[in-house]
Amino acid sequence: MKKGQIVEGYIVRVDFPNKAFLEIEGENIRLNEGILGQKVKASITKVRSGKCEGRLLEVLERADTETEKPRCPYFGECGGCSLQTLSYSAQLEQKEGQVRKLLDEVCSSYLFEGIKGSPVQWGYRNKMEFSFGDEYKDGPLALGMHKKGSFYDLLTVFQCQIADRDYNLILRCVWEHFAKLKTPYYKKMQHTGILRHLVIRKAGKTKEILIDLVTVSSASLETAEITKENEQRLYEDLKLSLLTEELLGLSLEGEIKGILHTLNDSLADVVRNDKTIILYGQDYFYEELLGLKFKIRPFSFFQTNSFGAEVLYDMVRQYVGETKDKVIFDLYSGTGTIAQVLAPVAKKVIGVEIVEEAVEAARENAVFNGLSNCEFIAEDVLKVVNKIEEKPDLVVLDPPRDGVHPKALEMIAKEIQAEKMIYVSCKPTSLVRDLAVLLRYGYRVERVCCVDMFPQTSGVETVCLLSRGGY
Repeated sequence: MKKGQIVEGYIVRVDFPNKAFLEIEGENIRLNEGILGQKVKASITKVRSGKCEGRLLEVLERADTETEKPRCPYFGECGGCSLQTLSYSAQLEQKEGQVRKLLDEVCSSYLFEGIKGSPVQWGYRNKMEFSFGDEYKDGPLALGMHKKGSFYDLLTVFQCQIADRDYNLILRCVWEHFAKLKTPYYKKMQHTGILRHLVIRKAGKTKEILIDLVTVSSASLETAEITKENEQRLYEDLKLSLLTEELLGLSLEGEIKGILHTLNDSLADVVRNDKTIILYGQDYFYEELLGLKFKIRPFSFFQTNSFGAEVLYDMVRQYVGETKDKVIFDLYSGTGTIAQVLAPVAKKVIGVEIVEEAVEAARENAVFNGLSNCEFIAEDVLKVVNKIEEKPDLVVLDPPRDGVHPKALEMIAKEIQAEKMIYVSCKPTSLVRDLAVLLRYGYRVERVCCVDMFPQTSGVETVCLLSRGGY
């Protein structure tokens, strides 16, 4: 195989998250996407140490499992929902098989309890972050998602199918407003322009909505400074009073609780909050999970599928079992959802989270829900976990996608030595890496269950119950 060579063949394997392998003359070529059984055309992009990588160019024949027509008009162009042509049962089967294959590489004996589907497969997202840009260089203003494989080009997605109708109406309203004004978007390389992102959150249960427009504080980041004068100039130049009226005039199924303007002068292409100004209403809304209420702000971490989150947390609660007189550590606790779900069946729950805003929300939510046995600590898990006076009977780990910091994981396993541990992971490859470490320190994987929080995409959550004791 040579770089640049065009090849055709069948996809014989798909590993998590969506790594497809094309077999040509006994050689496997790893592609950036694909579905098992498809015949595809691909271009070889890298040949190194006998391993080949390629880029899918065209699907020549659909797989037998592809029984569905894409519901989304942007399918194929947008990189988000790669599994739309599979039936939902086939999606679940693929995810279950991928997780099981990864686990079998590190665990020799455990009870695998399959995968639980999401109660809602379409329109389930309770948060969307849309970017401003253009569909092609120097093209008209776009507001939406990045095109597949592109860092710059965008698709304006007025009919996204994993977000409900209200998101699409709000998106169109904001896009039309700024297209008429010819407001420039923020350019990543030149660090010029104004419009950066549009963040929309809508609670699955309460239907309450937050809308947050993210811009820089000045037309040029070289002179950017968050002052009252700049804020007022932006308010007038962007006609934010008119935009607020336009948004409130939409015929939505949900109720707008807040319209916000967030200033972000970071040079990086990230959604960051330097300052948030309330244009209408309030800067939070409420969501309900398993009989509890949670106050959520624009940048609070919260599971993106509220209905799926109930399934996920119910599994965690089942795995916890009877803990009436026991202490639980909830590490990487976010806004304290797991901690508060477990609090009614525990003596005490201590949550540790490095993001102070999330900890403040967790404390507020605990008071709101009448839970007096929750404590939340705003600190890095690595720096504080072995200094907490109480010792846990059970540890819950729900880390970011990349898993637990290696030093923190070693400290938890070696020094905390909880009798039981529950690991909740949204990235199975990070999970199995961390499980290998825990197994070396005497933990055993007892039960595993997957929960599909991300229908139509390759993502999946996994819940593992571990206990101390060798094989």
